Amino acid sequence: MSIEQALEAANQAGVPVSRETAEALALYVSLLRRWNPTKNLVSASTLDAVWTRHVADSLQLVRLAPGALRWVDMGSGGGLPALVIAAALKGRDGAEIHCIESKLGKAAFLQEAARQMRVPVRVWSKRIEDVVGREPLQAEVVTARALAPLTDLLRLANPLLKTGAVGIFPKGQDVVSELTEAAKYWRFTHQSIPSVTETRGRILVIGDLSASTARPPDRT
Repeated sequence: MSIEQALEAANQAGVPVSRETAEALALYVSLLRRWNPTKNLVSASTLDAVWTRHVADSLQLVRLAPGALRWVDMGSGGGLPALVIAAALKGRDGAEIHCIESKLGKAAFLQEAARQMRVPVRVWSKRIEDVVGREPLQAEVVTARALAPLTDLLRLANPLLKTGAVGIFPKGQDVVSELTEAAKYWRFTHQSIPSVTETRGRILVIGDLSASTARPPDRT
C-alpha cells in the first residue's frame, strides 16, 4: 500500500517517479515513523498526513530544478526535503545531496535512512556556518524547510548563492513580509510559486544574491 501512496504523492507533486524511487520513499516513511518517537524528527500530529504534508511537499521542489543533481539542504532534521529529493535522484549519475544537521540524534537518523534507502547522501553533523563556505561543496540548489526567516536563510546560504547556486525555500503565509524584510539587507531575484500541497504556501526560488549596504542581523 505504501508504494501506491508514494506514487500518488509523486503525482500530486507533479514529479513522475520510478517504482524503485517509490520503494525508497515508502522505506523512508517507515523509518520516519519508527524513529520519530525517540528523535522528534517531525511533529507527531503531521504523521497521519505524511504523504501530502511531507513527501509530496518535498518532492515538488524537484520540479523547480529538474536538471539539478547537486543539492545542499540546511538544517535537514528528519530528512525533509533532503532524503525525499535524494530518492527522486536515485540512480542518476552525479547526484549528491548534502544534509547539514548539527543535532547528533537527527544526524544519526539521516545516516541510517540514507544507508537503507541507498541514496546519494552525505551527512554533515555540524553547524551550517561550519560547513557552508568552509567545505568545498559544489551546489546547484540550496534548500531549507521550516528552518528560519528568509533574511537568515540568505545569510547562511550566501557563500553558495553568490557563486551561482539557486535557493529553493518553502514558505508559509508570511512570505510577503519575509521578502520585504530580506530586501533591506540583500539584493536578489525571486519567483514565488504556489505550493501544490498547501493553499497559502509559497515556494521561493532565489537567485542573483548580493549584499546591500545594510548589515543583516546575525541571530544564530
